[in-house]
Amino acid sequence: MSNAIVSKNKAVYITYSILDQQGQVVEQSDVPIGYVHGADSGLFEQVEAALEGAKPGDKLEVSLSPEHGFGAHDPALTFTDDIENVPPEFRHVGAEVEFKSEQGEAKMFRVSKIENGKLTIDANHPFAGQTVKFVVSVMAIRDASPEEIANGRPDEGGPPTVH
Repeated sequence: MSNAIVSKNKAVYITYSILDQQGQVVEQSDVPIGYVHGADSGLFEQVEAALEGAKPGDKLEVSLSPEHGFGAHDPALTFTDDIENVPPEFRHVGAEVEFKSEQGEAKMFRVSKIENGKLTIDANHPFAGQTVKFVVSVMAIRDASPEEIANGRPDEGGPPTVH
C-alpha cells in the first residue's frame, strides 16, 4: 500500500451516496467513479475540497446546500396541464420528454406529479432546492496523465487494483 493522498492532478476513484434531508439514499454509485483532483472535473467544489488530503479507505460526509449543490428550485421550469392533453406514453411519474424553445434550445422535462386529473412536468434537477449529504469513500488514487488532467477525468479502464 502506498502513501497516496488526494491532491492536485491525482486521478481519484470514489464511490458515493447522496442522502436527502430525511437521510434516505436518493442516488448511489458502488462502482468507483474517477475524477482528476484540481483539474476542473465537474465535481462539486465543496466535495472536492473535503477530499483534499484523503487517503484510500477514507470515508467523508459533505452537506451541500442548494446554492452549493443542485441549485434553487425554479418555478418557471414547472408546468401543469390536464392529463388528457398529454400523450398516454407520458402519463406516468418519471416519464421524460424533451422540449425545444423557439430559439432551438432543448430542455429535458420529467413528469414529477400526477393528481386530480393534472400532470406536472419539471425541468429542475430532481434535487434542486434541497440540502443533500454526500457520503464519499476514496477507493484508489494514482498520478493522472497530462491528457487526463486536461480532461478532468481519468481515461477509461477503471481504478488501479493497488492503492
